Amino acid sequence: MITAAQLRAARALLGVDQRRLAELSGLSVPTIQRMEASDGVIRGNVDSLMKLITGLETAGIELIGDGMTSQGGGRGVRLRTQPADRDADTPPRTE
Repeated sequence: MITAAQLRAARALLGVDQRRLAELSGLSVPTIQRMEASDGVIRGNVDSLMKLITGLETAGIELIGDGMTSQGGGRGVRLRTQPADRDADTPPRTE
């Protein structure tokens, strides 16, 4: 499974626009737009989802599921399960 947030983050890490991602995955731009606009887990035709995931993996993206660790050791993005107890604009405390 892949969420819309993971898809947007993956595209940002690759530095590609929706058109380029569509080319990499063999999908149309409207399909990519629809996927990115989804709420939560992307729903769609299995063939389209497989093309998307294959395209992302070929471009160098490793999808990390809940509770999984990255085996590749590269940079990544993960959303915390609970929000931090401080504001994003507040620097971390040093004690």
